[in-house]
Amino acid sequence: MSLRKEKAARLKLSVLDHTLRLIGKKSFDDLYVEEICAKVKISKVTLFKYFPQKEDILLYYFRIWCLRRAVDFRDKPREGVAGITFLFDKLAEDCESHPGIILSLFAYLADLKRPPKPFPVKVEEKKFLFPDEKEIHLVEIQSLDQMFEKLALEAIFKKEITKTASTRDLTNLLSAIFYGSVVTAHNQQLSPVKIYFRRNIELVLKGLA
Repeated sequence: MSLRKEKAARLKLSVLDHTLRLIGKKSFDDLYVEEICAKVKISKVTLFKYFPQKEDILLYYFRIWCLRRAVDFRDKPREGVAGITFLFDKLAEDCESHPGIILSLFAYLADLKRPPKPFPVKVEEKKFLFPDEKEIHLVEIQSLDQMFEKLALEAIFKKEITKTASTRDLTNLLSAIFYGSVVTAHNQQLSPVKIYFRRNIELVLKGLA
């Protein structure tokens, strides 16, 4: 790992870490770039070199979230319904620990101006995040859509889902519940969110069995 790439990886992860520490329960819109720069001890010019716009930090967070799930699935395989439930459980945990970033991320994903491509995660960043994981550079980051599609196909193969439906329709349904559950839980002030998310997914899967 070159010194330049190591420095860049450490800086990007530090920006993400301090963003999570600063945001807490407040909106991402209320978090100023100057606050992040002060914590990371970098200039705004340096921050924007790696994150051309502030909202890129949200997309980076989501890409890292997907990377963590890929590592989870590699270390402890979960297929079909077990994997679907696991994704909802991990979302619930992050909603509890970082509500501000999750709600802001989902709001931004609905923004027509957001870039269509996911924010990239470099090999060096993977190695810093998972120093004890062997061959972490080989772990492929799948999008949420790709994970749901794979898990839905496994659920059909295992006969956990027996109702006739295309994998694409099932994937879209799971995604709708995933994003919609967060917004509803926030609007209705439901707690604990993990139980609410579990109930949602169980009701849907029961109708598909």
